[in-house]
Amino acid sequence: MSATLEQTAKPAHGWLKKIRVVFEPGPMTGMLEDVADNLLSAFEEHGHEIQDAPANDTDVLLTTAHYGEPLGWRDAMLFSARRKFGLDKSPTIYTLIHVKPDEFKRALAHFEKALAKSPRDPEDFQFPGLAPDAYRVLVEQGLRGGPIMAFERLLQAQSKSIRIVLVVGDDKAEEAYHFDLVGAHPRSLADDSRAFYSDIVMRIVTAASTGEVTEHSVLEPMISRATWDALNTVEEMRSAALALDKRKFFTEMVRIVDLVQVPAVADSVASQYSEGCFATWEPHLEALIATVTGSARPVDKGNITEDDLAVIVGLQPDGSGAQVRHVEGKRNDPPSSEAVEMLDMDRVLPKITLDDAWDVDGEVPVVRSKLHGHRAIGGYDPEAVEYVPLDAPYYHYLVSCATEAQAQGIKEAFNRSEALRNPDDPRKLVFTVLPGHGCVIAEKWVAGKAPFQIMWEAMDAGQLQVINKIPQGPMTYEAAADGGMILKTAD
Repeated sequence: MSATLEQTAKPAHGWLKKIRVVFEPGPMTGMLEDVADNLLSAFEEHGHEIQDAPANDTDVLLTTAHYGEPLGWRDAMLFSARRKFGLDKSPTIYTLIHVKPDEFKRALAHFEKALAKSPRDPEDFQFPGLAPDAYRVLVEQGLRGGPIMAFERLLQAQSKSIRIVLVVGDDKAEEAYHFDLVGAHPRSLADDSRAFYSDIVMRIVTAASTGEVTEHSVLEPMISRATWDALNTVEEMRSAALALDKRKFFTEMVRIVDLVQVPAVADSVASQYSEGCFATWEPHLEALIATVTGSARPVDKGNITEDDLAVIVGLQPDGSGAQVRHVEGKRNDPPSSEAVEMLDMDRVLPKITLDDAWDVDGEVPVVRSKLHGHRAIGGYDPEAVEYVPLDAPYYHYLVSCATEAQAQGIKEAFNRSEALRNPDDPRKLVFTVLPGHGCVIAEKWVAGKAPFQIMWEAMDAGQLQVINKIPQGPMTYEAAADGGMILKTAD
């Protein structure tokens, strides 16, 4: 990337599709009517189809909600669209919400003041439509991502919508924020009206043009109990979980029931979402041992058991998910949604032969262990760590977790790694940052070190500086006076 963060011409992803959009308005304001008209015109200008009513081929359903007013789940499109319109599956729901600039400023100031209190007052986090203990979620999210992230979770809970376009302005739009499941909040500026609506369209189309890669399959034979018990990997993964948790790498799982009281409708939203995943290569199984998905059941990534691990041996031929093997005598839940990205990068990177001290026959992937978390990297030591940027469009048009687009972007970034393509390169860690999402860190094989040990030792030494605030758009690293590299963002 160029050292200049601000770019006037935003590069688009090459895999974007033409989509079908329908607008089903809910509560409206005069400004939202204007926004909706301009947005639909922008979709048509970009060659997308506007439908009169939702159908089974509808990709995106746009609706609206009033700011600050809780919407009953029976009225929320996220839960009612299939039933209301007789659809086989629900389209992606986007909710437009209008907030006035002074309301927006007051909300952020309120959360900033409330989060700064010690101890924090639960009454500061009580809002209409939220569950009694929702303040715990708002506090945790606010401490992780700042006041805007606590505000984001509040709006999502009240509107019963995961994807929100929050339009800020009095009678005319001034800016828009784009909210999603993991807490992203990139911004579109309305300095130029045509560019503003085009940017919103491109962000929505980007999300609608890629699908999830969670269609996993199970391969035979099952791994015997004796084989599984003979491995060191399970205890190594447990130890790594504790070490990473001690360094507060993992974010707390968000459980929907803690935030808002809605029925468990699996087709609409999972009961909770995961806080990341990690995996290490097991040569004796020729497989990745990875953490299981947190969307199926609560998983404490900082204190795992063998039941929290899955064995990934390959990818589906069409790339729609991972291939796993079950283990005799243990719970066998699906792997984390990031399973495909974890294994896919190995297909383009070199394999190496370990020396005799490892007692491993044959070749292994050059990457031993991989860590994906909802954190960012604020700085690093370029002598010990390599940063690999994503392709340019990923910094302007963000992609969602568990998608083919995310896996592809990560694979392509790590494929450019000098440290991984050259096994003799002295740098043992390589990372990239996904704007609005988090980071992925890869670790090479080092004799005498346990899986992930190089990572946590680099964190302790300041060679890899993990931070909470995740960039929401263009970013780069600049040289500091001490020889390190420091994160610079445009937001």
